[in-house]
This record gives sequence, structure tokens and C-alpha cells, in this order.
Amino acid sequence: MPTAFDPVDLGGRRLPNRIVMAPMSRSRAYGPEACPGPSTAEYYRQRASAGLIVSEGIQPSAVARGYPATPGLYSLEQVRAWRPVTEAVHAAGGTLFAQLMHAGRIGHPSLLPDGLSPVAPSAIAANAQVFTPQGPKPCVQPRELGEEEITATIADFAAAARNAMSAGFDGVELHGANGFLIHQFLSPHANSRTDGWGGSAANRIRFAIEVTKAVAGAIGADRVGVQLSPGNPYNDMVEDDCSGTYGPLVTALDRFGLAYLALAEGPDRGLTRELRRLWSGVFVLNPFTAPRTTGPGELELVEDGTADMLSFGALFLANPDLPRRLEQGGPFNTADPSTYYGGDDRGYTDYPFLDDDSRPAPTASEGAARGRPTD
Repeated sequence: MPTAFDPVDLGGRRLPNRIVMAPMSRSRAYGPEACPGPSTAEYYRQRASAGLIVSEGIQPSAVARGYPATPGLYSLEQVRAWRPVTEAVHAAGGTLFAQLMHAGRIGHPSLLPDGLSPVAPSAIAANAQVFTPQGPKPCVQPRELGEEEITATIADFAAAARNAMSAGFDGVELHGANGFLIHQFLSPHANSRTDGWGGSAANRIRFAIEVTKAVAGAIGADRVGVQLSPGNPYNDMVEDDCSGTYGPLVTALDRFGLAYLALAEGPDRGLTRELRRLWSGVFVLNPFTAPRTTGPGELELVEDGTADMLSFGALFLANPDLPRRLEQGGPFNTADPSTYYGGDDRGYTDYPFLDDDSRPAPTASEGAARGRPTD
């Protein structure tokens, strides 16, 4: 069996290793245009030794935003702002996919322009809080999407995928996890619709399938990945029958010939193995290791065939040269949660490399992180 440090083919691209930088929101796209800046280019460039980088969640439309200072890919200004980021990663030899994330009911009107309000499959508020410029606030009751709006939302994903190609990304990942819009359609507790988009598992998986179909049609299936998180209760998600929902979904997605399927694993390793059997392509795993973050002990999951590629979150945030550190067994910088979301370059682009003896490694903060976990 291969190791995590062997090459792998991903949609016709030969990646140098099987280490993935997981998508991690950093909330540093300041200003009304929701554009990344020069520090974002440096942040991703530093981590270009990953076999694959998946970007932070990028909203495909203005109403899709769920947190402050998250970037978009729905305007010409945003496309232009992402180009220096992708160019920096490519110049360093890296591969970068844009994660397209619609927050759905996870959000607040204060985060949205022009009097918009969060939308969702059904008008069911999440029992969760979101961080706003005025501090944490409970999620509001979302507005249920009408049939024509669902079609328009699918088109927004496809348009954002085309924008990602124009901005120089190598592909896109559809965020179908962590309680955001695609995930909300999958759950009968967040989706109480009685039309063709809700009720049975076949109807609840329809939105995920149609978004994937539209995006694959727009940019090519070999440039598309999908992330799922079966049974993840984050953002007030409840799923009673994960096997009955995700088995048919993964089977349907497998027919598209996508670049990969990424699984943010819950505690059920048996379900992971079941979905792995159903998937014929590259299988990316962010393994369940709570309460600790994913670390070097999980490298064996590639060697034993549980996954083709392994995704690291907080450890990659704090260690820009993570593949090298993993291969030689460390040492590892410790992530500082107080700098995860927002702020300046501290805790963003200043984590030292192994060869950098001029700066001490940051230590973990005792303060709680604002917002959601990164791994």
C-alpha cells in the first residue's frame, strides 16, 4: 500500500504527496467587497507543499455568507483579488481548490447586504450562534427557498465555479458538511419540505446531486470535489439514518467521475468504511480524533487503505511545512486559537518553518477561539 508521502493522481493531476490542507475559515477578507488580500496569498503560498490545498469557505453569492470577513467568488472584483493567491500557490508548485460554501440558515441579517436574510430548505431556525460584528448572536429563522430560488441557487454555485476557474483555481470543492446549506437539505430535521426537495432520502439528496451536476457541467467533473460530514451535529444538525441517506448520495455522486470525495468523519468508522466501499475515486479523509486534532498517528490510515489522502486542519494552520514535518516526525508548532478568525498577520503568516530559527514557535492560547473549530 502507498504511504501518505507517495504521489497520487487527482483528476489527471499528479500530486507530490497525499497530505491535504483542510478548508479552514480565517475571516480576513475585509471590506464590503469580501476580497482576499496580499496576506492571503502569502498564507496559502507558504503551505504549497501540500499535495492539495482546499481553500477556506468561499461564498457563491452575497446571501450565502454566514460569518464576518469571509471571501466571495461572485463578482469581478473577487475574481481579480483571488488571482494573486492562485498565482502564488502555483509559483510554489502547489495545487489549490476553492471550497464553495453556502451557509444557508447559519448566519444573521447583520452580515448580509441590502436587507437580505438567511435562506434555507425550510423556515427552521438553527439552535446555534454565529459571530457578528456586534458579537455572538443566535441564528434567526431563515426564509424557505422557493422552487425558482433553489434553481437560482444551483446556478450561483455553477457561476462561482466558473469564476474560480477564471481566478486560476485548479478546481472547486462543494461544502456539503458542517450544517451548511447542502447539509441542511440532507437532514429531515432541517428540511421539512413536502415537495421534490424534501421528505424521502431520494428527495433530500437531490439538491446535493443537482449542485454537483451543475458545477461538473460548468467546469468539468475532474475539477470537482465534494465534502460531506455524515452525522456531524455541529450547527444543530440531526441525522437519524446516515447510512440510508449517505449511501444513496455517495452512490449517485460516484457516477459523475469527480476528482474526489472528502469525508469529515464522525465517530462511526464503520460508516466511513461503508462509504469508502461505495466510492470508486480518490477518497480524502479528515479522521475523527476529537478531542485532539488530527496528527501524525493518523498517517497509517493511508497505509491501511482507509483513505487515499489525509486532511489536516489545525496542524497545517500552525505548520506551513507540514508534509516535511510529518515525514520526519516533527517537531510541530502549536496553533494559537485566539488568532484563528480575523486579526492581522499574527497567527496567520508568521508560523515558523523548520529552517527558520529566527522566531520562536507560537504557544497555544488559553483563550477560546471565536466561531467554529478548524479541525
